[in-house]
Amino acid sequence: MAKTLTGIVSSDKTDKTIIVTIRGHKTHPLYKKQYTVTKRYMAHDEKNEAHEGDTVMISECRPLSARKRHQLTKILERPVIAVHQTVEAITAEPAEVKTADEPAAKAVAKPKAKAAVKPKKVTT
Repeated sequence: MAKTLTGIVSSDKTDKTIIVTIRGHKTHPLYKKQYTVTKRYMAHDEKNEAHEGDTVMISECRPLSARKRHQLTKILERPVIAVHQTVEAITAEPAEVKTADEPAAKAVAKPKAKAAVKPKKVTT
């Protein structure tokens, strides 16, 4: 049975490959403090279905390349997009447009370049 892992897609820029970041918690053996550990896996995505932010399940398979040892099993969850913000942006009234009749802003004076300073000779 192949080992399966669940994580979040952190990159889908390459063709047929995704990078999945898996977060875990470990406890320090001496201090007993918990800390997070992240591990990144390259996984094969044949149909380029998964995108950045998706929660996916990957499973082990034969080596597909130098660093690819997993393949995409299924997409568990897609990120939620804020629809209400998009609707408000579309229905909002456009900002006031200035016409050419209004006076242009005053030109800003550019600072002059300083003259080069000659180094002083040091005598000993």
